[in-house]
Amino acid sequence: MTDLTRIAWDDMVLPFQLDRSDIRGRVARLDGVLDRILSQHSYPAPVEALVAEAALLTALIGQTIKLRWKLSLQVRGDGPLRIVATDYYAPEAEGAGARIRAWASYDAERIDAARPPFDLIGRGYFAILIDQGPGTMPYQGITPIAGGSLSACAETYFAQSEQLPTRFELSAGRSRMAGEEERWRAGGVMLQLMPKASSSAVSGGGSGEGGLLEARDILTGEEGESWRRANLLLDTVEPLELVGPSVTPTDLLVRLFHEEIPRVFDATAVSFGCSCSSAKVRDSLSIYSARDIGHMTTESGIVTADCQFCGAHYEFDPETLGFEATRAPDDDE
Repeated sequence: MTDLTRIAWDDMVLPFQLDRSDIRGRVARLDGVLDRILSQHSYPAPVEALVAEAALLTALIGQTIKLRWKLSLQVRGDGPLRIVATDYYAPEAEGAGARIRAWASYDAERIDAARPPFDLIGRGYFAILIDQGPGTMPYQGITPIAGGSLSACAETYFAQSEQLPTRFELSAGRSRMAGEEERWRAGGVMLQLMPKASSSAVSGGGSGEGGLLEARDILTGEEGESWRRANLLLDTVEPLELVGPSVTPTDLLVRLFHEEIPRVFDATAVSFGCSCSSAKVRDSLSIYSARDIGHMTTESGIVTADCQFCGAHYEFDPETLGFEATRAPDDDE
């Protein structure tokens, strides 16, 4: 494979459909995006692994939704890893790329690198939030942390909240190409039964952990058989096939699903992107009184703020902040 071919398939999401099985899907590859996300912080290895998994899930899920603005994934727990938060910003124009960012909060003293990364979350919830922009009501779906991985949590979310059978197969880690520095790569495949084929409501508990619904609780008959067949084929995928770069996404689909008649659509490029700005930080501080702002003011007489997603650093004159501000901000502030 040439370098140009490899670069063409890095940081992108490729939609596809299995015509024989009435299943849609996505193949995602994250390379430079993931390296940029993780380079913002010095995360312990298990935290890096969970942030990488969350970012890859976000890229796959965000591309499946008719999104006008932003999809967010949030994981919150009572363990050493307190928060994993990601955002996927939809392309702003036809043919444009999407943007993604991610961040985690954790208690460094409680991190045990010998434990499986997922165990660091503890008890908590997995949430997907969809914001279609000004004038719309944001949607939020929440399911408990369960299943042993973030991808299992996402599968449970779609079964429980949307009653859509969904499967993720993901791989992420550090790798080194000949003559290059070590860097993060991630790749994954998402399968989802077409919505029209799984619209019937399911009553009662499911067969998953804690009575949560799983795909097998939703499917019966011919569509159930098609779903099982596609999943058995996906079970044969190798981690290196998922992350590439020696196997392109189109070649991967042919290897896995040639009998299911895969059909691909236009790929969407993904880049790192953050929506933070001094105006947004200032707006978030507008609810505070002058006394509150005083508590935030440093010894040098400024109020500072740092973006957890991109590392941007902001400095403000305290007299320009809060609902009791005494003067307007300067243009360059």
